[in-house]
Amino acid sequence: MNFVRHLIVGCLSLTLISQAVAAAEEYDIVIYGGTSGAVTAAVQAKRLGKSVVIVCPDQHLGGLSSGGLGWTDTGNKAVIGGLAREFYHRVWKHYQSPEAWQWQKRAQYGDKGQGTPAIDGKQRTMWIFEPHVAEQVFEDFVKEYEIPVYRDEWLDRKQGVKKSADKISSITTLSGKTFTGRVFIDATYEGDLLAAAGVSYHVGREATSVYGEEWNGVQTGVLHHRHHFGPNAVKEKISPYKIPGDPASGLLPRISGADPGKYGSGDDKIQAYCFRMCLTNHEENRVPFPKPEGYDPAQYELMLRIYDAGWRDTFAKFDPIPNFKTDTNNHGPMSTDNIGYNYDYPEASYDRRKEIIQEHTTYQQGWLYFIANDPRVPQEVQQKMRKWGLAKDEFTDNGNWPHQLYIREARRMIGQFVMTENELVKKRPTPDSVGMGSYTMDSHNVQRYVTPEGYVQNEGDIGVSTHGPYEIAYGSLVPKKGECGNLLVPVCVSSSHIAFGSIRMEPVFMILGHSAATAAAIALDQNLDVQDVPYQSLRAQLIKEGQVLEAPPEVKFGKNGVNPATLKGIVLDDSKAKLTGAWTTSHSAKKYIGSSYSHESNTRDGKATARFETKIPEGGRYEVRYAYTPNGNRSSQVKIKLQHAGGTETRTINQKKLPPLEGLFISLGEYDFTPDQPAAVEVSNAGADGYVIIDAVQWIPVKE
Repeated sequence: MNFVRHLIVGCLSLTLISQAVAAAEEYDIVIYGGTSGAVTAAVQAKRLGKSVVIVCPDQHLGGLSSGGLGWTDTGNKAVIGGLAREFYHRVWKHYQSPEAWQWQKRAQYGDKGQGTPAIDGKQRTMWIFEPHVAEQVFEDFVKEYEIPVYRDEWLDRKQGVKKSADKISSITTLSGKTFTGRVFIDATYEGDLLAAAGVSYHVGREATSVYGEEWNGVQTGVLHHRHHFGPNAVKEKISPYKIPGDPASGLLPRISGADPGKYGSGDDKIQAYCFRMCLTNHEENRVPFPKPEGYDPAQYELMLRIYDAGWRDTFAKFDPIPNFKTDTNNHGPMSTDNIGYNYDYPEASYDRRKEIIQEHTTYQQGWLYFIANDPRVPQEVQQKMRKWGLAKDEFTDNGNWPHQLYIREARRMIGQFVMTENELVKKRPTPDSVGMGSYTMDSHNVQRYVTPEGYVQNEGDIGVSTHGPYEIAYGSLVPKKGECGNLLVPVCVSSSHIAFGSIRMEPVFMILGHSAATAAAIALDQNLDVQDVPYQSLRAQLIKEGQVLEAPPEVKFGKNGVNPATLKGIVLDDSKAKLTGAWTTSHSAKKYIGSSYSHESNTRDGKATARFETKIPEGGRYEVRYAYTPNGNRSSQVKIKLQHAGGTETRTINQKKLPPLEGLFISLGEYDFTPDQPAAVEVSNAGADGYVIIDAVQWIPVKE
């Protein structure tokens, strides 16, 4: 959220149209928010012939993409398509010009951040960039498509949303301007429009039991990355007390005395925010770190103890972007993330949010100033930090400080479909894909607390692979049926906390903004509620526009997976099986069918079953094969039941042994099948003496 009130220099004259006149118009699509997803939604709406307006509290378009996040969190770039890819193509084009390299020679920077020609083709991309470059690309988009932008316009959250039945008819901002539309898109990081419209949402972390997840909720004792006080970050445990070891002396600043909560339980706490800083060590463009008003070195006493415990990786996330600049992100036990100071931000008033943003500014600027100037900081760290400063040519209307706080998470809609970790890791299929994500499920720390043993520790930092790209459901962009029939939400999407940890990446917001606008156009053309947009029509249009809705085979299956489409006969992958009990996907074997295989975690409880069922299109005799990945920890007595035209058969296989057919399959025999009777193979862990593996079942016609 940007509270800067100054108009940017050279602001487009288009956005300075007589607003009183323009605001009186009715638009096909009204977009609230100025994020990257807002811009792609607006551009797509205009490309489809719809009238559109962007209404945003921001002065600067692009959100985090123009607010300092220039080291893009992409995941697998092959699944980024449509207007998102076009944005990164325009960035690439900018850096082909010699004029783009003011402080550094292009050859000196090299090809960092550029997409590979094999994936890019003619539309070359660059995924690392300076903030002002990203902002110019967004401004070029709205100028090129003649999109009116109303800046510094704040939704009246109490009475500014007018609805007729279950549809929004208009929104009014605090300045008194009213924007009437047929479809609305909430493209804010906060979800202010969806909340004001009465749409269901969640704030905080769900308990693991809510959606059957592993990585949601309180995660005490889980120490991923190095953003904690564990042994791979600091050499010794650190006391949280002012006098080490003495609870009576009180806690150091920035440490909570509250109970962190029970492992796996839900809470209303929010992962930490920070500013993604654009720094430079190029003297001609460097501004020394300012001493913020209200600076208090006592706030950083914990930092000194961290240094005393051996930490020296302060500069590990000074990621280099062009022209001797950085995108500097949080890294370490105490860094730029202001842990625990944002819990009320999602629901806070505008004035309270301004206070929270100022608190984050003071903390983070103070952190920099402390390291660069406090004599107690290790000299080798301090001397290096003094070479850095703010980039003089970035954020020039805001004291060279980013205009956008990194709102990693705020409200999340509870819509027609909720994306969870189960969809992201492919434990469950995702219906009606409108885009893809692939980045790690990434949550930053949520709280800094005192362990039962009396030491300081962080909690909430999670980094778990999705094991390849995943699809994002259209239902996660729309409210529940009956709540609001003309609102789409491509940023605060319907998802669990841990699933949002991956979805929340800027390229994904651009992808979903594009898809949301396409869905809005179809809803308008067919006079439908957004929940009733026919998916096949939406899918066809998105594919035509270059969106990637499913991973291409080389991405989906990788080097170890065998594409089922290349195999003979009928093949059902484990992702198509009907499961009962607890099954977990895995990718650790060197060869398997599809993008993964599954196991039942060696529970041996008889409750885990997997049923592979298909219809045989043409009657006859078929060989049935079963695929599994062998290992010494597998069960030697896996019970398999076959259903065929003549009845049922039972087999027992030893999954410790290598399958005899291409190292993938074992034959279960030949049987007769008819189109009017189901062909099925059912696997159980009843009586198992190790892991039970399911990978695929194959029916191959037998030539007689």
